[in-house]
Parts: sequence; C-alpha cells; structure tokens
Amino acid sequence: MIACLFSGGKDSTLALHKASALMKVNLLISMIPDNDYSYMFHKPNIMLTKLQAQSLGINHIMIRTEGNKELELDDLENAIIENNVDTIITGAVASNYQKKRIDIISEKHNIKHYAPLWGIDPIIELNELSNNYNVIITQISAEGFDESMLGKRIDKEMIKKLILLNKKYKINMLFEGGEAESFVLNAPMFKKKIEIIRAHKEIEGSVGKYIIDDAKLIK
Repeated sequence: MIACLFSGGKDSTLALHKASALMKVNLLISMIPDNDYSYMFHKPNIMLTKLQAQSLGINHIMIRTEGNKELELDDLENAIIENNVDTIITGAVASNYQKKRIDIISEKHNIKHYAPLWGIDPIIELNELSNNYNVIITQISAEGFDESMLGKRIDKEMIKKLILLNKKYKINMLFEGGEAESFVLNAPMFKKKIEIIRAHKEIEGSVGKYIIDDAKLIK
C-alpha cells in the first residue's frame, strides 16, 4: 500500500503529485489534531481534505489525534500499520523535526519514506504553485505576516511579498517554521476544483486564521 500523509496544504499536495508520476498512490491519510498545538500536523480546514480526496479520486482516511507532542506520532504509526502501508509519502521540505520522526517510524516497520520536496529551493516550489495550482493562505503566525494575507492566493505578487519578508524577518518562505499554513483549491490532478461558498477570519493575538465554513466541488 502506497500512502500519502495529506494535510490538504501546498506541500503535501505537491508531493502527492510528484510521487504520482512515479507510483500509484492508493491512500491519503489525514491526521486531525484535537488541539491547535500539534508539532506535526496541520489543523485549519483539515476536514475539507475529504473534498480534495473526492476530486483526486483516491481513497482517504481521517485519523483523530489529541495532537500532543510525540504521542501524536503513535496515532500515525497505528494508521500506517493498520493499513498495511509499505511506502509513505510526505511533503517534508526542510523540517528535520518532522522528517526525522517519519524516518524513525519507517525504519521501525521497514517501509519507505519518500519526501520528493526535501531540500527544494523555495522559489522553485512557489513558482510551480503559482503557475499550476490555486493555493490560499489559511493561517498566519509570524512577524511581518498580516491579516490581509489570509485567504489570498500564492501568486506572483504574494511571492514578491514573501521574498521581502524573508529578507526583513528571515522567515521560511515555505512556512516550515510555522509562519503560515495553506490550502489547495485546485491542482493538476484534481478532477474538480473547490469553490469556497462561505468563509471567515479569526484573529487571536499574533495568530490569524482563514476558516472555510462551506465549500463545494465544481467543474
């Protein structure tokens, strides 16, 4: 069984697409943290991965986890074992914390961890997303990021803004430091795109979220 750890964000979606050029992905695994402090898994709009999975036509499971540091990995490990996964695909880009922990699970169970984006140049990834995907920013939590970015597409203008923020604040332009999170509305493998019907913003201290209240698939 070839599975992809799938959050619905830009990195896991792009990793899925790159892996699919080399192998048939049978399963999407979305981890659903109960709290907002997961070190491993995305939270904003995670329930809408079911729409993305429908559009992709790939089997999909959603696994709840309390989201507690380290313990949340047990829930992922159990999902991998129970679904007879022999290859796990992730969107790891530069976070040794995340990649190392998936590597440990993989080595323990003698399965392959494939991270096609590992070490990618941020500008290369961002340009590919801008050209071929419709990705919006769904959470911000770093200096320099502002409310106006919430719900906005990662396009050429957004890339220019991220470059400036990187120069001024040394942020990771792919958000591997937790600066922001994203959600994919359309991608090359999607059979239908996602249309947002209703959404709202929530701001609490330095954290801003773009919550999609309702969405549907359209041709």
